[in-house]
Amino acid sequence: MTQRTFVIIKPDAVRRGLVGEVLSRYEAKGLTLVALEQRTIDGAMADQHYAEHVERDFYPPLRTFITSGPLVALVLEGDESIEVVRALNGATDGRKAAPGTIRGDLSLSNRENLVHGSDSPESAAREIALWFPEL
Repeated sequence: MTQRTFVIIKPDAVRRGLVGEVLSRYEAKGLTLVALEQRTIDGAMADQHYAEHVERDFYPPLRTFITSGPLVALVLEGDESIEVVRALNGATDGRKAAPGTIRGDLSLSNRENLVHGSDSPESAAREIALWFPEL
């Protein structure tokens, strides 16, 4: 089933010059780039994006990190794109992510873990509407 998903290439990946590497992995898999924008977000946008986490203990450092510099927001489309992106991204903690995944190959952190991908059709729809309302 063709579907769309939302991805953030996070500030740590941008700082490290990994945007091309990450994008190439999605494209090599056969996913189609629908929208892409580099931007730096403020705390209000972070709070909207991570609304379900705002009250959690781990959120303040995450908010500081995600607003710390430019990120790349994108929408990808393809067959079962939500699950495909999550598999390509790997486990949240880069130290535990499988080799061959983006995090497994390129990250040693749980918070600064390079990428975000929608975890369900509902979150993909919400995140795409928030970041790319024109789609």
